[in-house]
Amino acid sequence: MENVQVAQDEYGRPFIVVREQAKKTRSTGVEAIKSHIAAAKTVSSILRTSLGPRGLDKILISPDGDIQVTNDGATIMNNMELEHQIAKLLVELSKSQDDEIGDGTTGVVVLAGALLEQAETLLDRGIHPIRIADGYERACTVAVDALEKVADRVDFSLDDRAELLKVAKTSLGSKIVSKASDLFANIAVDSVLSVADLERRDVDFELIKVDGKIGGSLEDTSLVKGVVVDKDFSHPQMPREVKDAKIAILTCPFEPPRPKTKHKLDIGSVEEYQKLQEYERKTFEDMIKRVKDCGANLVICQWGFDDEANHLLLQHNLPAVRWVGGPEIELIAIATNGRIVPRFEDLSPEKLGTAGLVKEVSFGTTRDRMLVIEECANPRAVTVFVRGSNKMIIDEAKRALHDAICVVRNLVRDNRVVYGGGAAEIVGSVAITRAADEIATLEQYAMRAFASALDAIPLALAENSGYPPIETLAEVKSRQVVEGDARLGIDCMGSGDNDMKRCRVYDPMLSKRSQLLLAVQLCRQILKIDDVIEQHEMEG
Repeated sequence: MENVQVAQDEYGRPFIVVREQAKKTRSTGVEAIKSHIAAAKTVSSILRTSLGPRGLDKILISPDGDIQVTNDGATIMNNMELEHQIAKLLVELSKSQDDEIGDGTTGVVVLAGALLEQAETLLDRGIHPIRIADGYERACTVAVDALEKVADRVDFSLDDRAELLKVAKTSLGSKIVSKASDLFANIAVDSVLSVADLERRDVDFELIKVDGKIGGSLEDTSLVKGVVVDKDFSHPQMPREVKDAKIAILTCPFEPPRPKTKHKLDIGSVEEYQKLQEYERKTFEDMIKRVKDCGANLVICQWGFDDEANHLLLQHNLPAVRWVGGPEIELIAIATNGRIVPRFEDLSPEKLGTAGLVKEVSFGTTRDRMLVIEECANPRAVTVFVRGSNKMIIDEAKRALHDAICVVRNLVRDNRVVYGGGAAEIVGSVAITRAADEIATLEQYAMRAFASALDAIPLALAENSGYPPIETLAEVKSRQVVEGDARLGIDCMGSGDNDMKRCRVYDPMLSKRSQLLLAVQLCRQILKIDDVIEQHEMEG
């Protein structure tokens, strides 16, 4: 047998040569940064056309053939199959904007793409990536300070909600539900104010549930002061309505204890079978007696029960609902001030939830039924019940509603607003250009590049609205500089007025500041990466 020589390192381990290595090229330094920027620009250009009220939707087709039509930045980014690592960083960027703020997910990706595009020209001039990142951070501070100065405060209370409605409508303007934006804005504001703690400036999103059912039109969407569960009563002959409900919320199965898997039960005669049947019936009746003795007149169970239990429940006039999921059980417990009971032995009157009305509602010709729990002991739990002609529209309506609810929540946390339609970006751009003129160091170039990148947002809005982008931006920008009016922006809806305050186009200050800070942080991250080292998992 022939001896094979293996090249070894100083520890005697063989060198492993990966076959693909010859095919792969490795770029480092400025060349690597430029390839990262190219990937980011590609992703950003996809979202650019979705920006603004006249932005176009994207159709997303999953590997299973499911179709989604949306212009929500976070949804598009999450569902795109991206291979490039920098493109994946942009997905994380839109996700962090969505998690923290809930709105402005498209704008933050477009802004990051524009910043990186400007960085590319600075790299060609020989400016070091870290100097560019430092200049961007300095410019970002100037832009945020400029916005702080021009921000307006929105005064609102439980009775005076007009300003909140305007901001919610701005958020809904670019969505599929824009034709019903008045209804959806009212629902968003009502739901947030129902659960908000205005003293602590806090909103508990756990108390707002959004549910949907195919059928009807978007205008049939309603806000239920309570909980809607996609279940019905377990027996068709049970009453369709329970008033002054005392609800036992169970997470234990409504059935006799079963033998464990290691044991088995042999039945050899009719008598033994009848004895078992009698035992089961007595156990069921004992369970029902425990529930009725503690004063409950409705049972909501996380698990199922068989036909015999169902029949006995009907005989004992105890309406029941089965297979209610964990999150819904928790929401029902919060809404009715009830306790979740894991064992029948733990049932007691003080653990029951209370609700003024529990009713079964049926929809359309298919007679789909849902359970509505209203007049709950805890009035702060609400459910938005969305209707629409198909699943695609309902899903998009839920996403639009989520954005609007987040915007109203942000105003509860910080009630300052800046003006939309690109007005805020133009304010930042003008302020940065002025500040850059007073700086003697190399960072002035990066700051001017940041100002140009901010112009990408109003340019995209003008382009998507069908205006000549450069002319429109130049006109609005010059008017802002000459008149000193920070409210002037792109008239996307063609109303003939560039004053965004009169057009009622607002953006929460929290959202704009978050967009700027997140985009700059991501740019610094990308500009610092000059080499990508893939980790190969070696076999053996």
